[in-house]
Amino acid sequence: MFRPVFSLLVLILSLIALPARAEGYERIATREDFVAAVEGRDMRIGLLGITLNVRADGTITGDAMGWPVTGKWDWQDGFFCREMDWSGTPIPYNCQLVERRGDDIRFTVDKGKGDSARFALR
Repeated sequence: MFRPVFSLLVLILSLIALPARAEGYERIATREDFVAAVEGRDMRIGLLGITLNVRADGTITGDAMGWPVTGKWDWQDGFFCREMDWSGTPIPYNCQLVERRGDDIRFTVDKGKGDSARFALR
């Protein structure tokens, strides 16, 4: 059952993940600015039931479709780099461009060259 659900999640994320465009977003270029934006706040994609917490100590916790998410992150050369685990399924290490517009934060994989996902900050 887990594999079909994971496949469905990947399909859904591929449908909503679009190439990054400016659209009023401003790049977060430093670790300090990133931590200031996310520390103590949930990052959510409500439609998919995803809630993540990214902490200043380099840990990631959360929930996606009812299963736990854990991970670690660091900041390298202006990019958010993370690896995660979704209930036993590894999510490989990737460095991402981070941008913010108000209470929306957008992560674009492959250092800004790939698809992006938008989270609401709560």
